[in-house]
Amino acid sequence: MSVYNQSSDLPVNGCANRRAFLLKAGGIGGALIVPHPTPGARPESGMYPEPSRKRVERAYALRMESARRMKRNPPAQANNGDAERYPNKIANFTKALPHNKLGEVDLKAFALLARALGTGDPVDFEAIPIGGDRKFTNPLSGYAFETQGGDPQFYTMRPPPAFNSAELAGEATELYWMALTRDVPFMEFNQNALTRRAAQELSKLSDFRGPKIDGKVTTTTLYRGESPGVNMGPYISQFMFRDALFGSEKIGRRFRTVFPETDYAMEYRDWLLMQDGNSPWRESWDPIPRYIRNGRDLAQWVHYDVLFQAYLDALLVLFTIGARHFMGSPYRASRTQMGFGTLGSTHIASLVCGVSKPALKAVWYQKWLVHMRARPEEYSGRVHNHAAGAASYPVHQDVLSSEALRLTFDRQKTYLLSQAFPEGCPTHPAYGAGHATVAGACVTVLKAFFEESFVFRSPVVPSPDGTGLVPYEGPELTVGGELNKLAYNVANGRNIAGIHWRTDADESLKLGEAVAIDYLREERGCLQEKFDFSITKFDGTKIKF
Repeated sequence: MSVYNQSSDLPVNGCANRRAFLLKAGGIGGALIVPHPTPGARPESGMYPEPSRKRVERAYALRMESARRMKRNPPAQANNGDAERYPNKIANFTKALPHNKLGEVDLKAFALLARALGTGDPVDFEAIPIGGDRKFTNPLSGYAFETQGGDPQFYTMRPPPAFNSAELAGEATELYWMALTRDVPFMEFNQNALTRRAAQELSKLSDFRGPKIDGKVTTTTLYRGESPGVNMGPYISQFMFRDALFGSEKIGRRFRTVFPETDYAMEYRDWLLMQDGNSPWRESWDPIPRYIRNGRDLAQWVHYDVLFQAYLDALLVLFTIGARHFMGSPYRASRTQMGFGTLGSTHIASLVCGVSKPALKAVWYQKWLVHMRARPEEYSGRVHNHAAGAASYPVHQDVLSSEALRLTFDRQKTYLLSQAFPEGCPTHPAYGAGHATVAGACVTVLKAFFEESFVFRSPVVPSPDGTGLVPYEGPELTVGGELNKLAYNVANGRNIAGIHWRTDADESLKLGEAVAIDYLREERGCLQEKFDFSITKFDGTKIKF
């Protein structure tokens, strides 16, 4: 092979006397193509090292160490016992199966679903009768393996609240208030009569576990979480408002939402059709793009997002605002190097997207093979039929006697939880939540790579109509706090839509975090750079790994 410099036509045959040629060519314009050394050639000064047997053994050892970590006793998995407690399956997810006029599942159909979940055989799933036009969402994902990080079935979640518990009644009462206040701008929570009444009632419940100040829910903590930063400043994270550069393209943050009071499943006939898996409604769109200003907008954003979209957007925002990389990065102080394929922009972007895959596998195992938790949509049908006298169910008195339920009936003449989505909830169980698990995983990756104490400059909030942004004045907002808030915004947006519970959001964020820590720990072991990750977890504890 001969390669010529455009000016001198000096041949480079087999890279003989490479150093002299490179020195001579250094001041000459034009492209220079330097071939890889020919087989058997001896690299000069350590350049162009060939893969060695040592490299092969090290690569093998990394794979074996990963496999060794997987070869341990699996953790015990526990559900809340509702499946055995109620033979009619009123507390389990049954959407898309056939149901009777009370919305109770056909038990023969449920038995076929249970059989298929027990065997994991795709053929058995084809024998399940479907009640409407919608299909189950990917139950076989719960059986999938993963080659990076922990095995998806080696994570656990605490059992969710039982059907007849005061804790579940507290979560249900919060959901009814969320539905009633979907159109109240977040910036008006302190002044609005409905949100003030919501905070007062949630404070009085016998078992409500949302964030409180001096033992009471306030309009500042209403519909929020307890992770650091989530209760600081505006309800919506700065990461949902900032424009960002995606290469040479600018990503604006206004989006297509729907008109106020656009709710579904408020009539019993519609609710019953939903249980069988029918979706006969269409959405009507607001032609004016807006920033997220209220619960309806947030619910609509999480209706159609790509699961890692919010966090890829957040990464682009972090680049745009010049956020500092994490303190342990070896490139912060390097005089000669910067990260790229490792510990740089492309590496971080690939991990933010990549971690969503094992996170989804882990939560799909919990959904289908451990908990089979009913959706709020299904639960509200039990509340309606019990309150209307059509059936008798062990619904806790806290929700039955709530002001939220009374106002719901005054509004729509049923006790059903209105849905923000025309199809209602998805066709997979509630617990854990896919959006929340991915949120926990992706935000953990971002917190690992960026300095959490970095302060957002010139924070903003939406104008009352959501068409513009105005300055926010208040306590400083940090990257770590706003990332936690972003995760909770996405998770809680699904609650506001009426399709998830508070524990779905809270516990699934922790699940995603655990998945991401294992994923990053294994990724770190593959790198030549020497460093540690450190993060503040969602529960406020700081760890290094």
